[in-house]
Amino acid sequence: MKNKEVRENNIENKYGMEYAKIGDYYMPNLVLEKEKIILNKYGRMRLKFLKENKKAEYTIMFMNGTLNKHLKEIQETAQTRVNIIIVQLKQQNNLTEEMKNTDQLYWVSIMNSFKNIAEEIVLNELIYV
Repeated sequence: MKNKEVRENNIENKYGMEYAKIGDYYMPNLVLEKEKIILNKYGRMRLKFLKENKKAEYTIMFMNGTLNKHLKEIQETAQTRVNIIIVQLKQQNNLTEEMKNTDQLYWVSIMNSFKNIAEEIVLNELIYV
């Protein structure tokens, strides 16, 4: 009798998941990771993309507990890559800090253009894959 009560409350199957009986249904005991991370723009975009377009991958990472690690890695890589691309574009176009002092509006417009180019590259390489 005792085994039946335990079995009704917690069922461990061959996958190692525990279930709790709620009403007439067995619901998996899913617990979010305790690690809290702060997602920046790229982490949130990757999370949204996974939820909407790669549901299987999102579910697998969520169940394995690797989702936070993946998002943190993606956001760090994306931010580093954007910074590297901007520096490369500045070097290719001979944009210097002196130009910032002489023609500020031109410098800001060029830097905004470089940032947009770098972000578009990163979005296609890392986020929306």
